[in-house]
Amino acid sequence: FAGADTWATSLVIAKAIRKIGNIDLIIFGKQTLDGDTGQVGPEFAQHMDLPFIGYVSEIINIGDSKLKVKRLMEDRYETIEVNLPAVISVVKDINQPRVPSLRGKMRAKKEEVPVWNKEKIDAKEDEVGLIGSYTKVVKIFTPVINHNVEILEGSLDGKVDKLYKKLKELNVV
Repeated sequence: FAGADTWATSLVIAKAIRKIGNIDLIIFGKQTLDGDTGQVGPEFAQHMDLPFIGYVSEIINIGDSKLKVKRLMEDRYETIEVNLPAVISVVKDINQPRVPSLRGKMRAKKEEVPVWNKEKIDAKEDEVGLIGSYTKVVKIFTPVINHNVEILEGSLDGKVDKLYKKLKELNVV
């Protein structure tokens, strides 16, 4: 599955979840550390034809058939109720992770984690990894930020004319 973009990654996860079966709630993080796009959760929901709620900061209630959550918006919170099964992506503030006990750590060491390939999840060669990806990373870089500041002097009309001329030189207008 190496080299997969968000679409191929979300498809692989969807196929694995279908193999597991009978899932009511799938929880994703808000975004990944590698691509930082936040697209895998919603794309997974699309593959599974399930409702999706992003930026969940609190699970208010979860019942047999419904989920009620608080979602973080830019300037407020929003309460949403959705039918299960559903997919959510959560913000980091949703939970304070607890430290596992020694017994829990020992049990986790003994746990066998299944490793699946494309055949195990019924995926085709052209659906997974780099081949199954619609996008490819060509270059990763930190953009150079240039803060050239120029104070425009003169009357208001003169400043507008100067600003327009500068924007035209930059091909902005």
